[in-house]
Amino acid sequence: MLNSALFAIVEEAGTAVMILTEEVEQAEFLNSRLTRAEARRQLLILAAAVGGVPAEARSLLPELEWDAWSKVAHELGQTGAGADEFLWFTVRSLVPATLLWLQVYRRNQPELFAFTL
Repeated sequence: MLNSALFAIVEEAGTAVMILTEEVEQAEFLNSRLTRAEARRQLLILAAAVGGVPAEARSLLPELEWDAWSKVAHELGQTGAGADEFLWFTVRSLVPATLLWLQVYRRNQPELFAFTL
């Protein structure tokens, strides 16, 4: 049940990031204080949820970028061009890939996503 709750948080925060950044170009995103701040907040929620997934469950979802997500909280606290690039990579690549893989796993391993004891 813990896994299902964490995966629900990941999906909710990831979807929020996708909605916030839909049809937004990189320069516009990086210059928008409100959108950028809310996307960052959602990414930190997502990263915390991913970080809470037990190792046993992680081994059942090998395609997820566990190492990259472990760096997100640290990198989002940084500033500068490298931090901007990482933020944009996270928004445009890491979040969509994570959501896509969760859909695949939900179909193939529904027990990981079930809210049962």
